[in-house]
Amino acid sequence: MLVTRSRLARDLEKLGLGSGGVAMVHCRMSALGWVVGGAETVVRALLDALGPDGTLMAYTGWQDEPPSDLDALDDEKRRIYQEEHPAYDPRVALACREHGRIPEVLRTWPGAHHSGHPEAGVAAVGPLAEALTAEHPYDDAYGAGTPYARLVDLGGEVVVLGAPLDTVTLVHHAEAVAEVTGKRRVNFGMPVILDGECLWRTFSDINTSEGALPYESVLGEEPYVEYIARSAFAAGAGRSGPVGEGTAYLFDARRLVEYAVGWIERNFPTGGLGATR
Repeated sequence: MLVTRSRLARDLEKLGLGSGGVAMVHCRMSALGWVVGGAETVVRALLDALGPDGTLMAYTGWQDEPPSDLDALDDEKRRIYQEEHPAYDPRVALACREHGRIPEVLRTWPGAHHSGHPEAGVAAVGPLAEALTAEHPYDDAYGAGTPYARLVDLGGEVVVLGAPLDTVTLVHHAEAVAEVTGKRRVNFGMPVILDGECLWRTFSDINTSEGALPYESVLGEEPYVEYIARSAFAAGAGRSGPVGEGTAYLFDARRLVEYAVGWIERNFPTGGLGATR
């Protein structure tokens, strides 16, 4: 069965995505069925459901970022990267393909704004896009004063269209703001433009790849982002329903973060080994 823009918009409205809202989207296109017009159609349907006063946001990242283990390269390869790798420019830098097709469509959408962070950056379209993306600290890019915090402050939502729940980036915001000690951090270099000059800058942030805390001590091998998002859903932080041929989730951003922060602070009161689920 062909999946059209009008059907997707109707399904999103039934799910509860309302006019005038602010939403962050995660999407796996293949789960929605045969979408007439592909990723562009999905974005248009989301904007239809949100209406002219609504704002849509997506996590972009950087597809062609330099290796995170640059120091592990031999001197010659490291020199070439440092001298030849282009500086991050959100106007041309491709969104990370691991995040699906929607972020790149949104990044290049007419009137889109980008937060300018090479690793944790977001793109947004709509009346509140500029406010959402106005500032994005280079360090602690998932915490306070970031687009993720503003999404929560604005009473936003997270819509997951056929994507696995381990894609819910807002869980990293909860990790960043949870009041626990001993968070695992990473430092990595990125070329950026500062005062008109291309410079390599060292970024510092929580470890979002392995987790900012030893979740394995509580969950074993179970992916922690998926577990927290699923548990928050079960606790009433969201709703689900069909969109196209797939299953979609709609989370209240504030309730999701409050649940995630509470779970983290209960299980890691001192940042060490976890307590219980």
